[in-house]
Amino acid sequence: MSLQDPLSDLFSRIRNAQMRNKSIVSSPVSKLRENILEVLKKEGYIR
Repeated sequence: MSLQDPLSDLFSRIRNAQMRNKSIVSSPVSKLRENILEVLKKEGYIR
């Protein structure tokens, strides 16, 4: 599967998991996503 916008996909996965009260989100790995997730965790938006 080819994603046109990997960041939008990541945020959609996080939002969908939150709406379903899930504590774990699965997403393809990339350095950009990893860096974004580190910032979100540091700022307290995710655990």
